[in-house]
Parts: sequence; structure tokens; C-alpha cells
Amino acid sequence: MSTAHQHDGQLAELEQRIGYVFKQRALLREALTHGSVQDGKKQRDYDRLEFLGDRVLGLVVSERLFAEHQSEQEGELAPRYNALVNMHACATAARAAGLGEALILSPSEEANGGRNKEAILGDICESVIAALYLDGGFEVAKAFITRFWGDAFDDVKTAPRDAKTALQEWTAARKKGLSYAVIEQSGPEHAPHFVVEARVDGFPPVRGEGGSKREAQRAAASSFLKARGVHG
Repeated sequence: MSTAHQHDGQLAELEQRIGYVFKQRALLREALTHGSVQDGKKQRDYDRLEFLGDRVLGLVVSERLFAEHQSEQEGELAPRYNALVNMHACATAARAAGLGEALILSPSEEANGGRNKEAILGDICESVIAALYLDGGFEVAKAFITRFWGDAFDDVKTAPRDAKTALQEWTAARKKGLSYAVIEQSGPEHAPHFVVEARVDGFPPVRGEGGSKREAQRAAASSFLKARGVHG
């Protein structure tokens, strides 16, 4: 079986898993193709899908939180939103939908474990959301998010605390210094990727990743707290 036919089979299986058959199969294929196997022009197209998918996801999540938490103001809704719209949440949904199985990667990225990388799965999830939106409309994209975010919406019904705030309180109570340092910045200007270290006096630094410095800081703070059995 040729590689193209094999991947067509994987796309059909993915469509079964997500409960939607694409009218434009090429759109789904583009959404699942990692930048490492594309030329410069097509890579920009991939970035554009990711850009759109992030906004569609944000609207779906905002709309649901607005409806489910009618007595709350922006300051209370924002931590819930941040817990649902981030790279980790997208990667978790991508795994639940089995997007990694249908990924198209370069041989080097495949050998490098790209099929299971958190950052790649997070990006591809947003690209697929955009493809669903363009092919089937808002309700189709919303159905995917509602299904594959699943319990995550229930998890934020109890008011979450921002991980940075929780870590700041934890370190202050122990009279420990706390700082954050950007270790790496990559990606295009409209979709940057940051790696940040949370540094606490007397403890090894812990890293977090995200699409902004704040998101990466929150991820690092959350990882530090989880490593010590502290819940924000």
C-alpha cells in the first residue's frame, strides 16, 4: 500500500473517531501536516490554520464559561479560561481524539518522537479545529471541542486559582525567592512559543511551555506545585 493510500485510511479512521466526514479532505490533510515536511508557502498556510483554530477555541470556551458562570466577573472567569485554552489542554484533547496517529511528519521529526510531542499535538489540535470550522462551520468545531475537552469543563467548575498566584503564596510563606526566566523563544511572530523556568531558592528549576510568556510561566508554576503535591 502506498504512503498516500495508507494516510487516506488514517484520515478516514480519524473522521470516524471525531464523528465528522470532511467535504474537503485536503483541508484535513493540511491541518495534520507538520511544518517539517512542507515548503515555505505551505508552512505559512499551516500557521494560518493554527492561528484561526486558537481563536475559534477561545470563542467556544468563552461562550460556554459565560453561560455556565453567570454570576462571575472577568477576573473570576479568566483563570477558568486559562485552564482550558493552553497547549497542555489542546495536547490532551489531541490525544483523546487520536490526532497523533494521523499526523504527517518528516522522517527526522518522526524519529525524534514528534508524534507524541506536547507542543506539536497542541498546535495540530488548533489546526484541526480551524479545519473543522472552515469545512463545517462553527457548530461542527464547537462539537469537537465539547467532546474532546470533555471532563476539563467540569474540572474548572470549582474555582481554580492561577498557578502563578498559588506559587507566589507558597514561596512567600516559606520566605523563598521566586523568579521566572525565558529559556527559549521560537515560532512566528503571530504564534510564538516560549519555554520558561520557574526558579525557587533551594529547589531545582522547573520548566513550562506556552504561546506567551505568561502562559509558559503559569505552566512552569503549575509543574513546580504538582511536583511538590501542592494544588493551586
